[in-house]
Amino acid sequence: MTDELLAELLDRNDGHVAALGSDAFANHREGQRPPVVSVCCADSRVSQEGMWGVDRPGFLFAAGNIGNRVRTVVDGEPVLDGSVAYPLGHTGTGVLVIIGHTGCGAVGAALDAVRTGTHPPEPGVRADVAELVPIVGDGLSDLATDDGGDGGADSEKTDADAATTRNRLVEYNVHAQVEFALDDDAATDADVYGFVYDFHRAYGDRDGAAYLVNANGERDVAELRERVGEANADHVASLL
Repeated sequence: MTDELLAELLDRNDGHVAALGSDAFANHREGQRPPVVSVCCADSRVSQEGMWGVDRPGFLFAAGNIGNRVRTVVDGEPVLDGSVAYPLGHTGTGVLVIIGHTGCGAVGAALDAVRTGTHPPEPGVRADVAELVPIVGDGLSDLATDDGGDGGADSEKTDADAATTRNRLVEYNVHAQVEFALDDDAATDADVYGFVYDFHRAYGDRDGAAYLVNANGERDVAELRERVGEANADHVASLL
């Protein structure tokens, strides 16, 4: 990190302090009761607080990782990741939001691994992507069945076709993560919502819009639009 970037970080923090004001933590210094825990893909273009307009502490328990995964393995058993299980179990949090994003590099890397056997060279990145490989592999098979074709595997597919396939697999992964969370006892009492954050205009014409694709396992667009109401119906869409 250069000295200029270090200075910029500190200047940005000064702006943050000024924007918060003196009483922002008045009700949060000794603990937290965030209503929402959010798991988003780790990406500099995707701000969890920003997408929900969060400008005060205490509302969003934000967690992020490569591929917006909610699963980890403990003693050989898949369990809900601690960054999700903790707020659901200890801070009164009742809503879990899982957010994928268009153009996801993690899904793209998993897709390369499925198709060519090529894996990222960094051990940590490779391990994270490996968690997505079975999901992406299943997704490709399901897309092939649904489309009556190869699910985008043909090397002669256009760049636009390849982007569409990846974005559909992003949504497929969100559904898989929601399903895993719903099956875990730690999330028994939570509402689990799946979204895709769109900055490629794959779902609509608004950069930065979050599109609801799953609510507690419900994926039908008409049902989801009824659930969110007419005013928010344009936040419901699906590529699958």
